Amino acid sequence: MVDNMPKESAKAPRHPRIAVVWSVLSAEIERFAAGTGATMRILDVGGGSGGFAVPLAELGHDVTVVEPSANALASLRQRAADAGVTDRLIAVQADADELPDVAEPASADLVLCHNVLEMVDYPDTALDALAKVCAPGGAVSVLVANRIAAVLGKALSGQFGTALDLLTDIDGVAEGRDTLKRRFETATLTALVGGSGLVTEQVHGVGVVGDLVQVPENATGEALREFELATAARVPFRDMATRIHLLARKPMR
Repeated sequence: MVDNMPKESAKAPRHPRIAVVWSVLSAEIERFAAGTGATMRILDVGGGSGGFAVPLAELGHDVTVVEPSANALASLRQRAADAGVTDRLIAVQADADELPDVAEPASADLVLCHNVLEMVDYPDTALDALAKVCAPGGAVSVLVANRIAAVLGKALSGQFGTALDLLTDIDGVAEGRDTLKRRFETATLTALVGGSGLVTEQVHGVGVVGDLVQVPENATGEALREFELATAARVPFRDMATRIHLLARKPMR
């Protein structure tokens, strides 16, 4: 049983570790197309070198990437050129904190914020900005690091002191030994998103086991993909995954 897990688009990248995210995004794209008959205006905040942006542009959508790294943007432009989608992709060098200065209110039908909230100073302010640039009825896709997975990972490797630090620290980090400013749990992420006025519709785990095993380029990879899709929405698997993916909607008002 897959617990209402949507299917992947045939054109989406099929790496097992991101299959869950692409399945949710594919369903949202199909929902939008069915209602409007149009392509989407997509804003990818912290989009890096275009792992999501370029495939979305290849699907015909207009994508703007907001990314602080000049090197990442250079790679993005090259990938867009190689894919023949430079006319559908805009690159903007800016931090997530600068989003209100570089994106108009209600200008995006779909907003991506993947692996960003762990690094910003004020995640609530960042989410308020995401909600502002999202059009009414549009969706916001959030992907964050999961505290529970980090705790389990350290404990299973025998690093019980670090595991305890991750468990008890208010932000889910090991002070002085961490590259992230915070990690999330499902409940805390949902509450944070709700505080910005967005309504959570779906929560899935990403990397239930995919980040713990090597993925060969054969049928085993397909089997892992199916396993990740099947467990992504099921508790307790969802809440133990390496990352949490949440899709929220901006109310029509």
